[in-house]
Amino acid sequence: MRRAAIAVTAGALLSGGLLVNAQAQETGTATATDSTVEVAPEVAPEAATLREAAEATGRFMGTAIADGRLSDGTYTGIASSEFSSVTAENVMKWDAIQPSQGQYNFAAADRLMDFAAANDQQVWGHTLVWHSQLPSWVANGGFNADQLDQVIQDHINNVAGRYAGEIAYWDVVNEVFNDDGSLRQSVFLNTLGEDYIADAFHYAEAADPSAKLCINDYSTEHTGAKSDALYQRVSQLLSEGVPIDCVGFQSHLILDQYSASDIQANLQRFADLGLEVVITELDVRMDMPADQAKLDRQAQQYRDVIGACVAVTGCTGVTVWGFGDADSWVPGTFPGQGAALPWDDNYQPKPAYTGIMEGFGAS
Repeated sequence: MRRAAIAVTAGALLSGGLLVNAQAQETGTATATDSTVEVAPEVAPEAATLREAAEATGRFMGTAIADGRLSDGTYTGIASSEFSSVTAENVMKWDAIQPSQGQYNFAAADRLMDFAAANDQQVWGHTLVWHSQLPSWVANGGFNADQLDQVIQDHINNVAGRYAGEIAYWDVVNEVFNDDGSLRQSVFLNTLGEDYIADAFHYAEAADPSAKLCINDYSTEHTGAKSDALYQRVSQLLSEGVPIDCVGFQSHLILDQYSASDIQANLQRFADLGLEVVITELDVRMDMPADQAKLDRQAQQYRDVIGACVAVTGCTGVTVWGFGDADSWVPGTFPGQGAALPWDDNYQPKPAYTGIMEGFGAS
């Protein structure tokens, strides 16, 4: 491995008991479990923000940032005070930043960088190579292998290179597996074969030697075929000397379909490889309408997932995929579901906010 993973001493653990319901999957299916996790409580330090609560454990607390909200004072007030890390929700994806070959649009990405610098926040770059939100000139360009390899290298050089020394982490490759653990069909795999994954990491290292380089995927937070395939792939990359530093677990969860003990064990096995592990896109969606009972259970589930990270020394941070329900991707993707984030449609904190605090061991 190119760089040693950051070692973090956990300052807090899961508090209280947990009734585990089911193993969450992005597809909505679940494998039921009946395990119960009991963890001794600790004295809870006070924290004024999620950022402070996370920092007390040596971790970061992040959020995805919607570019269109950066002119909203209520939005930016929360984003700047509550979070120590920001991820570009869309503005660093390929279709936004290089819509035409060789023509780059950095204005929105630069706004995010400026926002982070003004608020003493790290930036998580998202994402360099992904099959989705890909401009047609890449997806349907008809490039041969040598040409497409050069396209990838040029894109990484120009994007990661522009922000070299300023971005803490990059999602170098994103969502490369199917749910059964096979590699996802994409223009990259179909044209270049599986070597495109390792090559992208090498190109990213050359473009920005200081950034930590990550592989990121969904439905991998629990053990199963997909996370097993990810584990095997990461182990192989490490054995080949590929400069991979961290693994991102998106963790788009469904209410009552999760196992905190399984998430913790899964994070631990990846951390045992000497890598940082990070929960990168956390939300907990539910069938609408929301009610108090659902919101209280959601708070517990946020607490438990955060606590699973805190219990793993190599888990160095958690990012929620947005913070206000008004900006959530969930209703547009899963009709009839929503209320997935810690703040409501009016940017008022929900019980989930307290759940996150408690997950970090803070009051």
